[in-house]
Amino acid sequence: MTALKVIVFEGVQNLPLFAALANGLFAGQGLDIDLTFTPDSGTLRNGLAEGRFDIAHTAVDNAIAMVELAHKDVAIVLGGDNGFNSLFFQPEIRSFEDLRGKTVLVDAPNTAFALVLYKILDNHGLKRGDYAIQPVGATPFRLARMKEDKTAAAAILNLPYRILGSRAGLKFICEAVCEIGPYLSTTGFVLRPWAEANADTLVRYIRAYVGGLRWTLDPQNKQAAVGLLADRLRLPADIALEAYGIATAPATGLTRDAHVDIPGFANVLRLRASVEGQWDGVAAEPARYLDMSYHAKAIATMSQRAA
Repeated sequence: MTALKVIVFEGVQNLPLFAALANGLFAGQGLDIDLTFTPDSGTLRNGLAEGRFDIAHTAVDNAIAMVELAHKDVAIVLGGDNGFNSLFFQPEIRSFEDLRGKTVLVDAPNTAFALVLYKILDNHGLKRGDYAIQPVGATPFRLARMKEDKTAAAAILNLPYRILGSRAGLKFICEAVCEIGPYLSTTGFVLRPWAEANADTLVRYIRAYVGGLRWTLDPQNKQAAVGLLADRLRLPADIALEAYGIATAPATGLTRDAHVDIPGFANVLRLRASVEGQWDGVAAEPARYLDMSYHAKAIATMSQRAA
């Protein structure tokens, strides 16, 4: 068995991983997976850069930040989803204008869902200096802070935490993609030198991951998949069921066979360029961050076996 260390944010986006683990698909590919939930994006990016983890799954903007800010040789090898992100306010916040002078919560201030939040606020007339930004880590921490501290006025929440936030009385404002357009969120990425040195291992990993994704999206497995979410994320059954329905919706759920949504990726690059004011022209070059050759080989092998 080949040992692999994989780091992810806690959330419903990991259902293909949970499915592949529970159904022995990684073991069937000769892989022993050590799965870690990261508390924040800095821990994930640094862990991958330093070789403490082999594969990361999270918002693609973290891969871009590793390339452009940390100058690491990173390759995106898998797609995933649009993030299932929603903006929430404290119930006392009646409008976007009421956020002026208030505090908004982010994971890290310069990547991923923080940039989504800034763009939405900008769409509604609020510039970065109009509100305070507080980094508190991953979505579970943002939800917990909003529940405990009424001065934490707004945050982006994804699945299942947006459901939990609504149940806790936080005010749903909008779906992120309705405000910013198509968006590539979860991807799998690695260091290119590691991929080149472990090409067969990576292909086997992708094969098992896509197998878990196909199992997840098969309606026959709905009950078992909901049970996996409830177990792995410690969710009540009704919330796990609602989250599963959102994550597997045909047009907006998990991307079939983990292909990369190129229009969504291009929009992420445009968003970073417009919000951060960096890297003019990068938005036209999503291919520079991609190496889908391992994915293509994995899918082709699976197709041959099916045939």
